[in-house]
Amino acid sequence: MILATIDRPEAHNALTTDVIRTLCTVVAEASADETCRAVVITGSGSKAFCAGADLREIADLTHGQAEVYMREGQAAFRAIERADVPVIAAVNGLALGGGFELVLASAFAIVSTRASMGLPEAGLGLIPGYGGTQRLPRLVGRPLATQLMLTGERLSAERAHQLGLTPLPPVEPDALIETALRSARVIARQGPQAVRSILRAIREGQDGPLEAGLALESRLAALAIAGEESSEGIDAFLARRPARTARRRHEPTPARDPL
Repeated sequence: MILATIDRPEAHNALTTDVIRTLCTVVAEASADETCRAVVITGSGSKAFCAGADLREIADLTHGQAEVYMREGQAAFRAIERADVPVIAAVNGLALGGGFELVLASAFAIVSTRASMGLPEAGLGLIPGYGGTQRLPRLVGRPLATQLMLTGERLSAERAHQLGLTPLPPVEPDALIETALRSARVIARQGPQAVRSILRAIREGQDGPLEAGLALESRLAALAIAGEESSEGIDAFLARRPARTARRRHEPTPARDPL
């Protein structure tokens, strides 16, 4: 697994074009590496996971430049959302604007008790541009998502958990990374092809009608049943022994490039 840290604590880990591109590269390389089973993304320091886009980078963009800029960010977050390995956001503080949109694009998030999330762009005369207007309504419903975006209200860690934005209750800050890595290690013990197929079924199925999603699920399930991975898994279960799978990278390695 890979632990990727956005390392700009002096700027509350704000997203620049270079940071977004590096995140995208890290996730793409992890997806292509059959020994890597998960990516955990967090922010440096104790104050912020990511406070959004770097406003200095966008302040003087023309309309045309801004559209190119936003489309590149959307494509990067879409690639993270559609990765073949689960991307886990370990949210250690503020996750605002693009930082919250990064959380929404991840497979799931683990949050500390200090976490706080929101889309405050309207207060600056801006709107969410990395998928927030599309993903948040799908996750929490249109009325609440609209209210959160129009008011800029922040969600506490506990409220985010109550809304289903994180599967686990908030953890103490000093336990955050280990909790996220523990989840990644559990995933690493599952069948690697099964994990990739589940991710594919979710990401492709949610974009279309239910019947199309069910058809995709049946195809992927049939491939799994007929595959070597399930044969070994079933044999191991019946023999009450650990399954033999491909070499697994259980311990985290830092991202190759600093973020």
